[in-house]
Amino acid sequence: MIRSRQFLVFLSVGIATAAIDIGLMQWLLWQGATPWLAASIAFAICVTINYAAHAKLTFDAPSSLRSFVRFLTIVAVNYLITIACVQAAQSLMGMPLIGKIASYPLVTLNGFLFSKHWIYR
Repeated sequence: MIRSRQFLVFLSVGIATAAIDIGLMQWLLWQGATPWLAASIAFAICVTINYAAHAKLTFDAPSSLRSFVRFLTIVAVNYLITIACVQAAQSLMGMPLIGKIASYPLVTLNGFLFSKHWIYR
């Protein structure tokens, strides 16, 4: 039961921060930021929010530089998984969006397992 609740909280935090990321990026675009700058600022802010929310809400763990560096490592790994899926879908079907969508379950599961067993330990 606790594991199911923990995973649901993990998903909820991810969905909430994704919504913040999209909203913040859009707001920055409305303020005149370039798309690259808007996406980068929103991403950086939301990575930090995501880390803190998972530490407090999902895993009830103290925040530390060590766990934040570990978190950023898994963010980078998940980015590479996403790019690999996008490239594979582009090469096989000419449809990169399929790869992006296919990457979501992979990076979610990867993020949860590494968070639970490595990042927030």
